[in-house]
Parts: sequence; C-alpha cells; structure tokens
Amino acid sequence: MKIIEFIPNVHPIFVHFTVALLSTSMGLFLIAFITRERNWSKNLLTVAQWNLWLGAGITLITIGTGLFEYYTVKHDEPSHAAMTNHRNWAFFTASVFFFLVLWSVRAFRKKHKLTGRFITTLVLATVMLMITGWKGSELVYRFGLGVISLPQASEGSSGDSHGHNLKKKVHESSH
Repeated sequence: MKIIEFIPNVHPIFVHFTVALLSTSMGLFLIAFITRERNWSKNLLTVAQWNLWLGAGITLITIGTGLFEYYTVKHDEPSHAAMTNHRNWAFFTASVFFFLVLWSVRAFRKKHKLTGRFITTLVLATVMLMITGWKGSELVYRFGLGVISLPQASEGSSGDSHGHNLKKKVHESSH
C-alpha cells in the first residue's frame, strides 16, 4: 500500500475550520460594529480579529490540501471543470480574506475604528466563502469525488433497500 493511499483526504477537515473561523469572525465583527458604543464591544472586536487571523492562517493549509486533491483525485471532464471552478473561487475568496487581514492588522495597529466599508467587504467575502464551500460540496455530493466508493442500490429497488424510503412512508401515513 502506498503511503499516499493510506493518508485520508484531510482537505474537508481544514475546510471546516476555515469556514467556521471566518464566518464566526464576520458575525463577531458585525455585532461589534452594531454595538460599538457598549463597553464590551471592544472585547468582541478582539475576538473577531483573532478569528479572522486564525481563519486566514488555516486557509493557507486548506488551499494547500485542496490543491493536492485537485491534482490527485480521480475525475472525468465534467468534474474537472467543476473542480477548476471551485479552485478559482477558492483562490479569489482567499485573496479577499487575506486583503481583509491586512486591513484589520493596519486598523488594529493604528487603533482605527471599525468602518462600514470593512464590514460590507467582510460580509461579501463571507458570502463568497459560502458559495465556494457549496461548489466544493458539489464535487463530493454531485460528482462523487474524494469518496472511496459509492453504494450500489440492489436491482429493482428505488434506491432504498433497507427501510428509509421517505416517499413511501409519507404516502402510507397520508392514508
């Protein structure tokens, strides 16, 4: 067994950290902006910055593991096009977040106040992050990439050979 076959696909692990940290950061920045007159708002701002900075750091690993998968996972032409689209969205989205990190660090060092432009850019970047994540999930759930095997339904079944047929259960309960 090759070592590369033994190592599992770790890209989804890092993706979840990226999404969690960066989206949490956006939520905390937004709350800190809305409640900026409160004493505790400064604490929220500090936590938001740390989430943004850590999220951007993890994003570097996420991109690295994603590129590894891009070049090693078995795929066909339609899934290659989808992978390339996901990769391009990831690069652009990460670039926007890295720009936001620089903006955040500059504001932190110069003790600038949180601006509406920063918040707007961060919200848009987070929407881009969600679209990028959706495109990545499509690679797994629509194209079956990165999975060891797909289950085969038995012949003559409706895809449910072990009792989870929701359509049948809904129909039976309505009579």
